[in-house]
Amino acid sequence: MSNVHILLVEDEESLASFISDELSFEGYHVTHAKDGKEALEKFDAHQKELTLILLDWMLPVYDGLAVARRIRTKSNLPIIMMTARDQVSDKVMGLDVGTDDYITKPFEIEELLARIRVILRREKQVRELIKAPSIYQYEDLVLDPAKHVVHRFDQEILLTQKEVALLLALLRHPEEVKTRDELLNEVWGYDYYGQTNTVDVYIRALRNKIDFDKEKRVIQTIRGVGYVLRADYGK
Repeated sequence: MSNVHILLVEDEESLASFISDELSFEGYHVTHAKDGKEALEKFDAHQKELTLILLDWMLPVYDGLAVARRIRTKSNLPIIMMTARDQVSDKVMGLDVGTDDYITKPFEIEELLARIRVILRREKQVRELIKAPSIYQYEDLVLDPAKHVVHRFDQEILLTQKEVALLLALLRHPEEVKTRDELLNEVWGYDYYGQTNTVDVYIRALRNKIDFDKEKRVIQTIRGVGYVLRADYGK
């Protein structure tokens, strides 16, 4: 049994039982909550030992967005949202409240397990950053990966784990264009079963946080190619 402890929040009993069994088979410890109220109670009870949260969107009492929003006031624990809602606007809404990843129902269990593995790898990398902290800066943007915080225009902005990883991929090579495939491989990993439009969704969510001044955007789109960190607003 690994030391990975997952809070599974799912009101559909058959699906919850199936996911819980598969996670247990992988060696993960699972705590199940069947509604939003129970999810927050179990989060408070197990916060120090939890590693990750699998969170359904449509829940009784409090929906997944409300649960994620409340958890984010207390913790940066990784959250994967599970939902049948597959519109880009829905995905961005989920990311805006602080979720780290998004999986659309119905999904193959192998895809869910792959996303969990990617997040666990990222968590390990974040722990390494905390041991040897580095601050990354480009123009007026300053990122502290260990604290999941970016400063811009004298504002402190909290990022999710995935947003930190995506911004870091651009910050390490400013003014160098990164293709969607490169970003997908670097941030989500080679065993991620996603599409390149996933990158577009996360870039949009990241822009909503750090590029709120549309006249001073630093994340630039190179149409048909990808994205680049470039402050050309003064030119």
